[in-house]
Amino acid sequence: MAKITFDGIEVDVPDGTTILNAARTIGGGIVPPAMCYYTPLKGSGGKCRACLVRVAAGSAKDPRPMPKLVASCVTPVQDGMVVENTTSEQVLNVRKGIVEMLLINHPLDCPVCDQAGECDLQNFAFEHGVSTTRYEEERRTFEKIDIGPLIQLHMTRCILCYRCVYTADQLTEKRVHGVLGRGDAAEIGTYIENIIDNEFSGNVIDVCPVGALTDKTFRFKQRVWFTKPVNAHRDCENPKCCGKVVLWYKGKDVLRVTARKDQYGEVKEWICNTCRFDKKETSDWTLEGPAHIDRSSVISANHYELPVLNAQVIADLPESSVRDLEQNPPMRLGN
Repeated sequence: MAKITFDGIEVDVPDGTTILNAARTIGGGIVPPAMCYYTPLKGSGGKCRACLVRVAAGSAKDPRPMPKLVASCVTPVQDGMVVENTTSEQVLNVRKGIVEMLLINHPLDCPVCDQAGECDLQNFAFEHGVSTTRYEEERRTFEKIDIGPLIQLHMTRCILCYRCVYTADQLTEKRVHGVLGRGDAAEIGTYIENIIDNEFSGNVIDVCPVGALTDKTFRFKQRVWFTKPVNAHRDCENPKCCGKVVLWYKGKDVLRVTARKDQYGEVKEWICNTCRFDKKETSDWTLEGPAHIDRSSVISANHYELPVLNAQVIADLPESSVRDLEQNPPMRLGN
């Protein structure tokens, strides 16, 4: 085990844990943002530089600070390490520069982007960006590429996080897309106009942190904050599919189906294209209840999460209230 100090908080983590995952064991607002790192995907991380932190002391044996900021998603902890994130002015200033770099070629099309409201880049820019840009050159543009009937590619929105490439590489046996070109000409594409049609291709939509890869079957249908997410599951015929999903309702209609994500926006269990694109009737699923929505998310608009009162831990709660809570327990989410 290694003991590190992260923003003044001591925590013990297993040897080999990255600084980012060590921060996640603490949780809260001190966790560095991550635009390319994705826990289930081997090899991800170290590309977007959004998670840079300052190592004020390398270890107990060598307490010298690291000369430069390091990517917390790929840097392992050392016993006695001291890390600064939100407490370092240098880190916060550099993070503003990272936001500016990611937005240099990004189109200002949030009002028409299907990812709006659940976009990691939107959240990152809101928390760490500035309201103006110094960039005056012409933005990058790409020829539109059709990668199939289910997934829409907007290359101008891509930040080259490589998540979709790792997903296709590690979930399927026939990856047909990747990063073509170099430098500012690098782009996600398929060589000789192939289409992405394997059984788990839809998962690239869930892992994309921006609106570069979106669901064609959900395209322009509804804003996510006008929909109601509900957890559901089914016994899928595909042994690799977990069958656990989130159904996004508008009224009684299921507009889209996505895999479930954790508090850091990561999918832990993957779903197949049959569950994602073909099963859009409530009768296809066993409903579990409303999905939890982070109150800081714009999706929470018009969705009210009521506090769950535990009569056993609330002193002097009236007997009538205890009776009411036992007979009519409050719902976790309503609208």
